[in-house]
Amino acid sequence: MRYILSLEELGQFALAVFGLYYQPVQPAWWLWIILFFSPDISMLGYLVNTRTGACCYNLFHHKAIAIMLAAAGYFLANHGLLLTGILLFGHSSFDRVMGYGLKYEDDFKHTHLGWLQGKK
Repeated sequence: MRYILSLEELGQFALAVFGLYYQPVQPAWWLWIILFFSPDISMLGYLVNTRTGACCYNLFHHKAIAIMLAAAGYFLANHGLLLTGILLFGHSSFDRVMGYGLKYEDDFKHTHLGWLQGKK
C-alpha cells in the first residue's frame, strides 16, 4: 500500500512541476530550489514544543490549503498566490513521496503515514 501511495504522490508532484513550468513568473533555477524547500521553515515551530511544531508544519504542508491558494490565485489573476499554492502542493507531494506526512502532536516522527524510520 505504501508503494501505491508513493506513486500517487509522485504523480501529484509531477503535476505540480508541470504547473510551475507553465507559470508566467519564471525566476532563476536556483531560486526555484529555495522556494521549493521554503515550506520547511515551518519546522522551526518544533523549537517551541511538539504541539506548536506539528501545527506549523501541518499548516504549511496541507494540500487543501495549497489548492485553495492556487485556486484563489487563478481566479483573482494573482500570479504570486497561484505560484505559492502550486509550490506548496508540489512540496507537500514531494515530502510524502519521501515518507514525511502530516504530523501528530506527540512526536515529529509520528505522521499520518506512520512512524518515520521504523520507530513504533
